[in-house]
Amino acid sequence: MDNRQAIGSWLSGPRAALEEAGAEFGYRGEQLGLPEDGPGSLARPGRRLGALAVDWALCVLIAYGLITDGYGQSTSNWALLLFFVLSVLTVGTVGFTPGKRLFGLRVVALESGRVQPVRGLVRSVLLCLAVPALIWDRDGRGLHDRLARTVEVRI
Repeated sequence: MDNRQAIGSWLSGPRAALEEAGAEFGYRGEQLGLPEDGPGSLARPGRRLGALAVDWALCVLIAYGLITDGYGQSTSNWALLLFFVLSVLTVGTVGFTPGKRLFGLRVVALESGRVQPVRGLVRSVLLCLAVPALIWDRDGRGLHDRLARTVEVRI
């Protein structure tokens, strides 16, 4: 084996090395029964982070403008509480937050397609803890989505 090939496979990661060896992984969301692209396909990380940034900015703006007197630690705490309430109320009822709607995303339950309020609550609690959202599976779903048995898809 050429040293350049060994270094290249190491830099590309174990998935690239296994694919080179002939392993078939399929596309993201295939195991969940989702289409490869288009409406209903698994949401990409860029869109998900963009939606999260819009929702967080909205909550910080509300906390800064209506609740606290200036920007400080209390503003961040209020923003987190507002983000939690926004997420529980909107994801648990209509399936998307304002940021998700802006980026063309929706949260759906794997079995029924509609997120029940209890699943929205579980997902929101885990999302606000941040660590479960940073642990992803092979399909790109966060641990908060896996535990709530939900998936974020494109509209």
